[in-house]
Amino acid sequence: MILMRVWKDMRMMWMMPKSKKQRQLFYVVPYSIWLILFVFAPLVLLLFQSLTTSNGDFTLHNYAVYFASGTYLKMTFNSVWYAFLITLITLLISYPTAYLLNQLKQKQFWLLLVILPTWINLLLKTYAFVGLLSKTGTVNNFIGLLGIAPQQLLFSDWSFLLVAAYIEIPFMILPIFNSLAEINPRLEQASHDLGANKWQTLRRVILPLSMPGIKAGIQAVFIPSLSLFMITRLIGGNRVITLGTAIEEHFLVTQNWRLGSTIGVILIVAMVIIMILTRDRVHKSSRKRG
Repeated sequence: MILMRVWKDMRMMWMMPKSKKQRQLFYVVPYSIWLILFVFAPLVLLLFQSLTTSNGDFTLHNYAVYFASGTYLKMTFNSVWYAFLITLITLLISYPTAYLLNQLKQKQFWLLLVILPTWINLLLKTYAFVGLLSKTGTVNNFIGLLGIAPQQLLFSDWSFLLVAAYIEIPFMILPIFNSLAEINPRLEQASHDLGANKWQTLRRVILPLSMPGIKAGIQAVFIPSLSLFMITRLIGGNRVITLGTAIEEHFLVTQNWRLGSTIGVILIVAMVIIMILTRDRVHKSSRKRG
C-alpha cells in the first residue's frame, strides 16, 4: 500500500511542469529514502533471515519450528488476547471521553491535555507506574496508612492491562474525536425533532457516523498492542508472555536472530491482515451510505 502510494506520487510528479516538479522532488526524494532505509530494508532483512540458514541456504525450518511449538502458539494466543483486551478497555473509556470533549466549548484545549502524555517518553511513563505500583511505591504507601499490608501490584495481568490501556488511550481518543467533530450537528437536531431521545440518537445516528473513527482507533491500538515488550517486561514480568517478549528474547538474549525474524514476519503479516480487513469494512460501509 505504501509502495503504491509512492509510485503514484512519482508518476504525478513527472507529469508536472519542470519548476513544480523540482519542488515536488525536494519532498519526494527524502521521503523515498526514508521508506527504503527504515521500512523496506528492515522488512526484506527480516524475511531473508527467516527463510535462510546460517549458511544462506533457503529453508522453511524456522516456520516449521514456530508452528510446531505449543509455546509459540500459546504466545500468539496471548498476544491477540491481550491486544483485544487493551483495545476493548481503551475503546470503552475513549468513546465517552471523545463524545464529552466534543460537547465542550474549549474542546481543542481539552483534547491537547488528553494527548499531552504521548509527548513523554514511553520508558519514563512505564517507570513512573513501576514507582506507583511497587511494594514501596505510592499506592502501597497510601494503603499502608489505612492499616493494609503492602500488596504485590506489579507483575500481574491487571497491572499490565492498566498501564498498556493508559498509554494507548490517546491514540484511540484522537480518531474518534475527529470523527465525531465531522458529524453535522443538524443531523442530531433532526433526530431529536423526529422524537428520538438522546440514547436513540447516539445509537442510531452518532455511533454509525463515527464508525470510521472507531475503526481507525482500533487499528492504532490493536496493532501496536500485538508486539508490546517493554511494558510487558517491566510491568507484567514473567506473568505476561507475548510474541513481543519472544522477539526481544531471541534478538537480545539467545541471539537466535532467524527465529526472532520469523516471529517478526508473522506479526507483520497479522498486522497487515488486520489493516486490510478494517480498511475493507470502512469502504463497504461508505459505499452503503453512498
